[in-house]
Amino acid sequence: MSHRLLGEILKEIGRLPEDVLSEGLKQQKENGGRLGEILVKLGAITEKDLLEALSIQFSIPYLQSLPADTEGSDYATQIPIHYLKRYRMVPVVDDRRVRVAFNDPLLFQPLDDLRVVLGVDRIEPILSTRAEILSAINRAYDLSKDSAEQFVQDMDEEDSNRLISEIEETADLLDDTSDAPIIKLVNLIFSQAVKGRASDIHIEPYQNELKVRYRIDGILYNTHALPKRIQSTLVSRVKIMAKLNIAEKRLPQDGRIEIKIADKSIDVRVSTIPTTFGERVVLRLLDKSNMLLALEEVGLVKENLVILKRIIQTPHGIILVTGPTGSGKTTTLYAALNTLNNADINIMTIEDPVEYQIDGISQIQVNPKIDLTFAKGLRSIVRQDPDVILVGEIRDLETAEIAVQSSLTGHLVFSTLHTNDAASAVTRLIDMSIEPFLVTSSVIAILAQRLVRVICNKCKEAYIPDEESLRSMDIDGWEMLQGKTIYRGIGCDSCLNTGYKGRIGIFEVMIMNDGIRGLILKTSDAGQIKKEAVKHGMATLGRDGIQKVLEGITTLEEVVRVTR
Repeated sequence: MSHRLLGEILKEIGRLPEDVLSEGLKQQKENGGRLGEILVKLGAITEKDLLEALSIQFSIPYLQSLPADTEGSDYATQIPIHYLKRYRMVPVVDDRRVRVAFNDPLLFQPLDDLRVVLGVDRIEPILSTRAEILSAINRAYDLSKDSAEQFVQDMDEEDSNRLISEIEETADLLDDTSDAPIIKLVNLIFSQAVKGRASDIHIEPYQNELKVRYRIDGILYNTHALPKRIQSTLVSRVKIMAKLNIAEKRLPQDGRIEIKIADKSIDVRVSTIPTTFGERVVLRLLDKSNMLLALEEVGLVKENLVILKRIIQTPHGIILVTGPTGSGKTTTLYAALNTLNNADINIMTIEDPVEYQIDGISQIQVNPKIDLTFAKGLRSIVRQDPDVILVGEIRDLETAEIAVQSSLTGHLVFSTLHTNDAASAVTRLIDMSIEPFLVTSSVIAILAQRLVRVICNKCKEAYIPDEESLRSMDIDGWEMLQGKTIYRGIGCDSCLNTGYKGRIGIFEVMIMNDGIRGLILKTSDAGQIKKEAVKHGMATLGRDGIQKVLEGITTLEEVVRVTR
């Protein structure tokens, strides 16, 4: 082992100026502690710099990333997860060698204890970052979780009434060492859903069984068929976690759960409703660590992105985003607000519910129980001197009228409507009894959007579609695909054999110009308004989708599915 000093090594590899080293040594002399940790706290070096220097000092190899494949990591059944997390070490078993990645080369005793537990003569130490080690631990213990069927079997051996009494949650579901099978089963359902990128979990009771389904990339998949006898225990466990009344089974209830799974912080919205065969539960999962997208990431093509970035800088007017439930409208609006969010403007929102909290923006939750509606909240917001207002949804004439008046008095208003395309939003507003001249003077742009699934990169294959199948698709812009190579996913383990992984938006951006305004004053016919907008260069949802098919992002079938 080398006896060279850490400071000398850091200077030698060019990571540390002399004056910073002196400051670190001074602090070490005054307060004690390790020089490396002091320098990291001062921001003089990174954890990676420190580990590279320790690698030279102790002659231990440094790995920037640990193997992602933790299959066969049977040590998860031998060693408590708390032990590995406490000492920040993880066994890396590959090529029949046993190596242990750790963060602190002075942990001789815990390392030797680990060797004894693993039953090997020697282990090879390697250095890695804290984040990489924790990620590897979480992967191994998640993969080692028992199956749902095993938990159901275990439940038969226990008194199920006793199981629902364990209420307190652990910080991380993967750390939960509770022996109660029902708690293990619910934790498994959550962790599998998060690992599979599910947005919703459906727990559905039927006459003879209990189905658990996950919604992944907008499509529901059956994942577990559980015996009917565990229904009440499972639902009670979820209701306890959401702090709902477990005795009330005749009325719908709503609640929230905050859980942590590995390095992800998940906000869960819980909704229960009584059905013929018992209570049905739907859990909406919101990943707090992966929520806000930039406008560049939602899927706008370059021309539309430039247009949208320009119009959101307009000082006043209404910008509407339309589409069915679950088409990503809120995500697009939050991306726009995030672009505008800085210290010199006042942004306020009224939403139902507030999905994501954004720093620097005042957000109000609609509450019908105390008569805080969109209209009432919006009327109050206007008195708070806002520059930008987001109204979650224009549902009625009163909200529409206040939104229009707010835009005419110098506010930029964002909102959503449930219509099929951009032109239909105009028809909807006029149907609500908003005068056509008010629509033309307040609305500056309307976006329609849908979400299409993205082809999995690991199983993507190219093919050329025949003209007959293209014609039968009956989609705007199909002629753009004639003779062109397009792509599809054949299905693999990475995408759960679906051929798709993730989603992206397709858009229709209608900018109000003099031609469209003049037409709206004559007619509210959505078909004519759409033709006028296309004449002025608007790409329809279908055409935007076809463009993404040509770019190899999605499939033709996906575009047909969401635009029809």
